[in-house]
Amino acid sequence: MRALLIIALLALLVACRRETEDERGMEENPLFSLQLPVGFSFPSNPAENPLTDASVRLGKALFFDTRLSRTNTISCASCHHVDRAFSDTVPLSVGVDGATGMRNSPTLANVAYHTSFFRDGGVPTLERQVIAPVHDEVEMDHNITLAAETLRDLEPYRSLSMKAYGRPLDPFVITRAIASYERTLISGWSRYDRYLQGEASAMTDAEVRGMQLFNSETLNCTACHGGFDLSDHDFHNVGQYLQYADSGRARITLRSQDNGKFKTPTLRNIALTAPYMHNGSMATLEEVIEHFASGGLPHANRDPEMRSFALTSEERPDLIAFLNALTDDRSLDQVP
Repeated sequence: MRALLIIALLALLVACRRETEDERGMEENPLFSLQLPVGFSFPSNPAENPLTDASVRLGKALFFDTRLSRTNTISCASCHHVDRAFSDTVPLSVGVDGATGMRNSPTLANVAYHTSFFRDGGVPTLERQVIAPVHDEVEMDHNITLAAETLRDLEPYRSLSMKAYGRPLDPFVITRAIASYERTLISGWSRYDRYLQGEASAMTDAEVRGMQLFNSETLNCTACHGGFDLSDHDFHNVGQYLQYADSGRARITLRSQDNGKFKTPTLRNIALTAPYMHNGSMATLEEVIEHFASGGLPHANRDPEMRSFALTSEERPDLIAFLNALTDDRSLDQVP
């Protein structure tokens, strides 16, 4: 009986010690205080990669570090500019040694809510997405293991890696940390959002008229650009070409019916994310509207929701005014 009592006391001591260690760990590395717009749910993330203060701060440091590239000249931020809602400024993104990529880098706004990544949806998680640009020969052209070895013993990487993941910086840590930072890039603080929340003066009369046009059955914009992120996150062929040099979604599925289909971009911060389309071929919102008003070219895979419409000389600037009202009033970056 006495032996059983001793065993029970030892078990209790171990449990208390473990609980104390867990609490200490939470104090040293608390969960990141993510700010969310009204109506937004907390984004999900893998169990092995909780959104903590240390993981997010580590991810931000890595996101802006050019040493992830072979030539120490290109970082994630080189193609995802903070002041452009983390999108690129050129039609086709540029990598090491001036190499030109095959696509335009889209905004990272609200990627925490996406279930596939890249314009063809070829990667299922943010963690895996991180690896591709590091290894791509026309992007960073590096090896993520070698990059980790270069940074492992440097600060703040050494201490933040141990605090966030309990291990030295390695490919596992790099991919998880950058994904954590990207999950904090939330968009939902525009004048449009304030208007929806009941602030009638948040949008001008022209912007309200543009919103009504956007939501109308005539324009049919919400067929693909609906929901809180103004995107269905699905893949569509919008008749941009009769023959696509980039097959889009078909590169992943190998199905001919997916040729020319690309992931629907969010319209949030659209005024900041020019140039537009998967290859940056349209420089202005006016060009984009003109394309969709035409109904697109009759490609075999053109989406059935694509249909032509006409805008009057008054309606066109109203629609553009509404699109400008989708710009956030604050930076997407929440990390000091």
